[in-house]
Amino acid sequence: MTARPANAHQARLLRLLRDGGPNSRAQLGDQIDLSRSKLAVEVDRLLETGLVVADGLAASRGGRRSHNIRLAPELRFLGVDIGATSVDVAVTNAELEVLGHITQPMDVREGPVAVFEQVLAMAAKLRASGLAEGFDGAGIGVPGPVRFPEGVPVAPPIMPGWDGFPVREALSQELGCPVMVDNDVNLMAVGEQHAGVARSARDFLCVKIGTGIGCGIVVGGEVYRGTTGSAGDIGHIQVEPDGRQCACGNKGCLEAYFSGAALARDAEEAARDGRSPELAGRLEASGKLSAADVAVAAAAGDGTSLDLIREGGNRTGQVIASLVSFFNPGLVVIGGGVTGLGHTLLAALRTQVYRQSLPLATGNLPIVLGELGPAAGVIGGARLISDHLFSPA
Repeated sequence: MTARPANAHQARLLRLLRDGGPNSRAQLGDQIDLSRSKLAVEVDRLLETGLVVADGLAASRGGRRSHNIRLAPELRFLGVDIGATSVDVAVTNAELEVLGHITQPMDVREGPVAVFEQVLAMAAKLRASGLAEGFDGAGIGVPGPVRFPEGVPVAPPIMPGWDGFPVREALSQELGCPVMVDNDVNLMAVGEQHAGVARSARDFLCVKIGTGIGCGIVVGGEVYRGTTGSAGDIGHIQVEPDGRQCACGNKGCLEAYFSGAALARDAEEAARDGRSPELAGRLEASGKLSAADVAVAAAAGDGTSLDLIREGGNRTGQVIASLVSFFNPGLVVIGGGVTGLGHTLLAALRTQVYRQSLPLATGNLPIVLGELGPAAGVIGGARLISDHLFSPA
């Protein structure tokens, strides 16, 4: 993709076609503040660039029927969601429909070189399957703060070796296309906003509970990243003075008490202490436990597992309650790997938020699980790069 929109009107048209699919000139005119003649000029210029193509006759609205317009069907975007313990890579078309999606285990602590070798191999596999001859752009999510303009991770607590690594530049050279980089939870928020539970929300919080805990903040439909890219790093809010040691170096952080790693550690301790025969049996069978084991044990009625989930949900809910009182969002979305804990977790979160925040902030506040699961991050990545490419050069 070498062409870019020449002005804001063309950019608006491209985004309308991305978000709404093929449309007639008349329907596009209903959504954009342009005269019919000016709209015709801008659409014709986009047709000349190859970014859009004619797509058959539109339904009649009286008079001469116009042609539908759609984004070029050969456009392909790559979405990459790098987590702490796994990586998701997907290819989408210009309307951000996922055409192929691969998930593989991966340890982000192996460093950027090893991780990107795996990402590139996964991208090559998708390309070889016939889904894409190449990629017109890529959006990458990483589990730590990102200096957004440069696409560089900044002091990420759980990513040794990544601080200052030129992710955008390195992957752009390898993939041969423009690349944008953001924090993974921001991309989850963007994905849920584009195609998930937050489609109608303008101001919302998206809380990701996985190996770490983070929060995407969307204000007026746009992600708020903060001055240095660390907005929403709620996993390092202190919930216990002089509490457990956290990977960030501080003590008592939320992440030290309720993340995937913390939950697994507490479950193993409960199994060894004899508090849960169910967890003890699973530990003996596999040698280690994960948040998924706690979810399965809780579903089987294991009281200790249910208590662990409720306790973690209560702590996290206390933090979210403070955010709700401060930000007054219209929606709170809960996502990430630990959401396999399901409605036991959701009930604990809701109880704390509704109990601690003022009724004015919570009277009409949905707190819901995300709809897209692992697809949220890769769709968010594709949306991120398309936003960039569908802006005037």
